[in-house]
Formats: sequence, structure tokens, C-alpha cells
Amino acid sequence: MEKSIKRYFPIFVLPTMLAFLIGFIVPFIMGIGLSFCEFTTVTDATFVGMSNYVKALQDTVFRHAFWYTAAFAVVSLVVINVLAFAIALALTQNLHGTNIFRTVFFMPNLIGGIVLGYIWQLIFNGILAPFSTTLNLNEWYGFWGLVILVAWQQIGYMMIIYIAGLQSIPGDVLEAAAIDGASGPQRLFRVTIPMMMPSITICTFLSMVNGFKLFDQNLSLTAGEPSKMSEMLALNIYNTFYGRTGWEGVGQAKAVLFFILVVALGLVQLRMTRSKEVQQ
Repeated sequence: MEKSIKRYFPIFVLPTMLAFLIGFIVPFIMGIGLSFCEFTTVTDATFVGMSNYVKALQDTVFRHAFWYTAAFAVVSLVVINVLAFAIALALTQNLHGTNIFRTVFFMPNLIGGIVLGYIWQLIFNGILAPFSTTLNLNEWYGFWGLVILVAWQQIGYMMIIYIAGLQSIPGDVLEAAAIDGASGPQRLFRVTIPMMMPSITICTFLSMVNGFKLFDQNLSLTAGEPSKMSEMLALNIYNTFYGRTGWEGVGQAKAVLFFILVVALGLVQLRMTRSKEVQQ
């Protein structure tokens, strides 16, 4: 069997590798090259050096989008993970109907971001209507609207990961802690949470990266925001590339900077995870 696998391995891997090469590697390399060019199509690119990156970094809306996105990512990370962990903790107790509640909490994750954005825009504008304002007239209305929307959508997904982590904790460990006289909070902070660190690491990474990559909810929820102060990084790149004539190269440069940021976040998270594993 091993000889057969080794013999036919290239045949099965080749189609996948070709698809990955054509669909990802080649466009990625072309995108990096185009970030140093002025172009309207990939066939008329003119090399301009670092000027696109200079324009991108000088764009005040892009700089605002970076800090706005960073603030959103941190706030949403805390809100999503605290609530998801609390719900997971409640739904792993001996309660009736826990499977129904798990399904209900997970269901918003199945709805597309564009649909959710427009639904919540109607809800928020209905709440703000008596105050003669709307969601897209203030950047901080948009900020907290996005936090609520994303939390409502992603809490159920993170809850499933936390439930899996809670169920993997040996029951005899918790029983031993209770017999030794540990109170509920002591068992939570000194036994449960330390043993939940793999799940917490995964959820933290997913929440942070999803916060920085948020696009469709931002596009639909804050659509028409006149000052563009509710734009996050992904939406700012999209509007630069498709909404500003002659700025296609700048939009591509912003995309490369965005890629570097996301990769840096992933590497930092990976290093933190490995350091925690070594300490344990």
C-alpha cells in the first residue's frame, strides 16, 4: 500500500497544486508587481517605483481606517470571546434544552454578512429615528453597530470551540479541586481557564484576524457614510481600487500592506502560542 501511495502520489497532488498555482500563487505575485506600477489593466502597467506606497501612507483616510480597524478588532475580540465563553460555560451545565440553545446561538453564523448588514442597518436606523439621526451619519454609531453585528454573528461559532474545549477537561480534575475546597471562581480561574488555553488561543486568533479582514458587514451596514470615517481597511482598499480613477496602483499597494499586517498578526499569535506551550 505504501509503495502504491508513493507511486501515484504525484498524480493526485498535481491537479490541486496546479489549481493552487493558477488561482493563488500567480495572482499573488502579479499583485505584488502591480503595486509598483500605474495601470488600468494588467497589460498596460508602467513601473513607478515606491510612489504608490508613498501615496497610500499619505492618505489620511487610509491611516484613519487602520486605527479604526485596530480599535474595532480589539473591542470585538474582547466582547465576542467573553460572551462566547460565558455562554459555552452555561451550556455545558446540566440544563434542559442545551442542544436547542446551541443551535439557536450558532444559526446567525450561517447568514451572509451582506444580508446581516442590511438587516441590522434597518434595526439601528429604526432605533435612531426618534433622535433625527441615522447610523451612517456618525463614525462611532457605525463602530458600535459593527461590534454588535459581528458579535451577534460570531459568538455562536466561538461558543462551539469553547464547548469542545470545556468538554475535553477531565471531570476528575474538577472533582479533585472541589474536594480540596476550591470555590467556583477558583476552579474557573485556576483549573478551567488554564486547561482551556488551546481553545482560547484559537478563538483569539480567529476573532482578531476576522476583525481586521471585515468587509461585507462594513460595506452593507455603513453604506453611504459621507465622511468615509466608518471605513475599515478592507473597504478602504476596495473603494480606492474601484472608486478612484488612476488610483488602481495605490489600491494594490494598500492591499500588499494589508497582507503584511495580517501575516504579522498571525506570526505574533503563533509565537505566543508556542511560548505558552513551552511554559506548560
